[in-house]
This record gives sequence, C-alpha cells and structure tokens, in this order.
Amino acid sequence: MTFAGGIVVETPSGIGFEINIPAGSPLYKYGEGEEITVFTAMIVKEDDISLYGFHNRESLELFRLLITVSGIGAKGAMAIMGSLSADELRRAILFEDVKEISKANGVGKKTAERLILELKDKVGKLGGTAEAAAGGFPGAGISTGADDGAGAAGAEDARTEAIYALVSLGYSKAEAFAAVARVPEEGLTGEEYIKRALKQIF
Repeated sequence: MTFAGGIVVETPSGIGFEINIPAGSPLYKYGEGEEITVFTAMIVKEDDISLYGFHNRESLELFRLLITVSGIGAKGAMAIMGSLSADELRRAILFEDVKEISKANGVGKKTAERLILELKDKVGKLGGTAEAAAGGFPGAGISTGADDGAGAAGAEDARTEAIYALVSLGYSKAEAFAAVARVPEEGLTGEEYIKRALKQIF
C-alpha cells in the first residue's frame, strides 16, 4: 500500500510500518503482497521517529551522507534523491554541477555548493562509509538490507519492530524509543524486546 511520499509494509507479526520513499523509486512499482527488499534508515527526533527506505544500499548510503550536510535534513535529502538517481547525484557532486543539484525542490545554489564542498571527497568512498549505520527493514514478504553482519542487522531490526509495536499499543514514539533503548540485551527477537521494554515502562 502507498501513501503520499511513501509505502506501507507489514511484518510477519502483522504490524504495518510507514516508510518514506523518494519520488520515482522502483519500490513504488511493487503491489500489495509482493516480496521486496528495502534498505532503511530510522531518523529519531525528540517528537518523531520516521523510516526512510531505498531500493539499494548505495542510495541509502547517499541519503546518510546528504543528511550530514549543514542545512539539509531528511526531507531535503529525499527531495534531492527524488530528482536525481544515485549515479546522477554522485556525478553532479564529483563534477561540481551546482545547476544539476539545484533542480531538487527547495535546494538553492548556496545549499548545492555547500553540499558539493562537504561531500566531494566522500562520495568516491561509498561502499563502507555508511554500512555500519545502515539498517534493513523487516516485513511480510520483505527482505532486509543487512549492514555489517546478519546478527547486528537482525538485532537492530528487532528493536525497530518493538518500537513501532509499542506505538501501535498507544505509547508515544518518545516513550517507545526510550523503553526499547533501555533494554541492554542484544540479539533478542522483536517480541522479547517488546516484553522487556514494557517492564521498563511499568
């Protein structure tokens, strides 16, 4: 199922997750019930937790680099990646093509220049720079993008699932995130994280 700016996926346990997707992403082509692979980043703010998804690891790594640039948040990064493919964006940065990057909605000349200045030396090193922080997203019929090891990726996925499960039970995102973060054990299932997080709340 889709919504304005993203897709909704469902885990084997029946929990639905909203994932923000760049405009034009191949992920929009999949229909309900089909199996897909989504590489995700979870952005946590004081009053919000959002998931951003991409069809390959390179796009995820570029997104993580973009949001490190001063003045470019997650929405700005998604606008850029919705107007340029990963290859086009990398070329624009490497060849200092300010005009091409400025095509993205809300990205002016100065922002494009700053982006190029801060990322030109980094885009050529993609492949390992963001993998340690990249998380996959679990879902019904959805394969996950692993990061620096299946065990680490699985643990992160389970914590993410637990957070959203708690939100679906009526807890605020801040409460859910804080409760799951206080669970010290690693390598648990989503259900185990939920049980331990509930003990933290109560």
